[in-house]
Amino acid sequence: MGQEKHPAVYIMANRYRGTIYAGVTSALWARVCDHKNGATGGFTSEYGVTRLVWYEHRLTMEAAIRREKQIKEWRRDWKVRLIEETNPEWRDLHDEIDTLATLVEE
Repeated sequence: MGQEKHPAVYIMANRYRGTIYAGVTSALWARVCDHKNGATGGFTSEYGVTRLVWYEHRLTMEAAIRREKQIKEWRRDWKVRLIEETNPEWRDLHDEIDTLATLVEE
């Protein structure tokens, strides 16, 4: 049986108020594992971006992609504000992922 799909947009960081990366996936827990293990390569591996600091789930992948594009266009201080509204300490949320609690309907 395959893994259930739950479209999500997320922000990773390397430390408190450090380098940040926004992404989109259909399997958040597994994708964060890939970032932590360096399996994704590229930017996140180069800068040690391994801490999940913000995320939200969407009903469709299309909605998640739209949200990711919106966030990527934002200024850094807006992204920091988004993170700190729910995670002021920039804790790693990987082991606390809750698909239903973070589902955002358009």
